Amino acid sequence: MTPATASVKVGATAALTATVSPEDATDKTVSYASSNTSVTTVSPSGVVTGVSAGSATITVTTHDGGKSATSSVTVTA
Repeated sequence: MTPATASVKVGATAALTATVSPEDATDKTVSYASSNTSVTTVSPSGVVTGVSAGSATITVTTHDGGKSATSSVTVTA
């Protein structure tokens, strides 16, 4: 997932991008989740929104095969 680390301000957003391999995978759908929704929320398309100052890990998981990747997000006031 890119970027591997991100920093956003409270109320601001940052886009995360997940690349599913191989290119011809039958199911390229993914799910995003925040380790701390009081600090960051993440949309189904990977847009992270800063909620309050702190840090969280965003995890993306493939629906096909259960592969995952993470990005560390720091939110500043």
